[in-house]
Amino acid sequence: MLSLRDALRQMWRDVRSQKLRTFLTVFGIVWGTVSVSLLLAFGKGLKTQMILNSSGIGDAICIAWPGLTSMPFEGLGKGRKVRLNEDDVEAIRKEARGVNMISSEYSKTLKLNYGTKTIAVDVSGVSPEFGPMRNLNPQAGGRFVNPSDMREQRRVLFIGWKLAADMFGENPKPVGKTVMLGGSPFLIVGILAEKVQQSSYSGRDNGKGFIPGSTFRAITGEKWVDNLIYQPVDPAKTEEVTDDVRRVIAQRQRFDPGDKEAFSVWDTTENLKFFRIFFLSFNLFLGIIGSFTLIVGGIGVSNIMNVVVEERTKEIGIKMALGARDRWLLRQLLLETLMITGIGGLIGFVISFAVCWVFPKFGVTEYVGNPDLSLSVACLTAAILGVTGLVAGYFPARDASRLDPVVAMKL
Repeated sequence: MLSLRDALRQMWRDVRSQKLRTFLTVFGIVWGTVSVSLLLAFGKGLKTQMILNSSGIGDAICIAWPGLTSMPFEGLGKGRKVRLNEDDVEAIRKEARGVNMISSEYSKTLKLNYGTKTIAVDVSGVSPEFGPMRNLNPQAGGRFVNPSDMREQRRVLFIGWKLAADMFGENPKPVGKTVMLGGSPFLIVGILAEKVQQSSYSGRDNGKGFIPGSTFRAITGEKWVDNLIYQPVDPAKTEEVTDDVRRVIAQRQRFDPGDKEAFSVWDTTENLKFFRIFFLSFNLFLGIIGSFTLIVGGIGVSNIMNVVVEERTKEIGIKMALGARDRWLLRQLLLETLMITGIGGLIGFVISFAVCWVFPKFGVTEYVGNPDLSLSVACLTAAILGVTGLVAGYFPARDASRLDPVVAMKL
């Protein structure tokens, strides 16, 4: 009966007698394993980073703004300007189906003064829901606008980290300090935690200021909403939610619900849908390319095992003459093949993990992400590796097990 010890002894004898051949065989498997695992790891890392970059503007949100009507409706001509106020926002909150959170946004450039410094700042008046929807997470020790700020029209200010550095210098700690904004004193209650943001609709958040919408209206006299930000309960149903939001606004403002120019919407979830489909195809492509590389290594293993069978034909014939069964010989050669494949795969995994560990230190994460050699990637590579080794060793082993012992001993 074949034992693991016998197989290891036989493999070690072959390795010692044919060092170069064994090295090239193992190298082919190592190279194939590294190719599969790193291609999939880099593909997954790139996908994660692209989704992270796109989420800098918000978490599955829709950004809407009123415009001009483009078609007549109920006797009213086209070209009418649509204006929204807080009553319209409240109507959407109560009547539109599938809306998780919604916030109005008012925008204006105001002067920010502290000591001898004066900076022109883009300021947005928003609701508390605006922060979590737009991923405006505060640094430790600070906070975003809260419901009490809205009710009491408090003069509180939340600022981006770049604005904080420009106003207060490096390593700023402005939380709790009072500044003059638009000629009125404001208390800074939070600084935006650093985030990656590759898209925007009114400038990057890192250089902006955010105050309660009620306070914004009080100090500027503004009553018309510039933008609406809303988040569907189910991102997969964004289109239906948007249609219902437009229906509510169209009913109140008297325009055709199908008039998309009267109420324009930027659905940021479309980017996520595109990324998911694109990277599914991209990772599939990378996996196929890497698998072909691994298969090439498997072909090398198969060729080497054919050579091994030819060199050991007489030995195989003697074993069969002494009573070795066909399946024992088949198992022995298969085990040797799988062990060679496994050693090459293990070395390949070690190299892949080393590359994934070192790569983030090059500082290019923002562009290509960090390779993620996850459990799923490792299992997929191991499965491909196992199938490759099994197929590579089966046919030479089958031919060896079918040899005529009398003929084999004469060769």
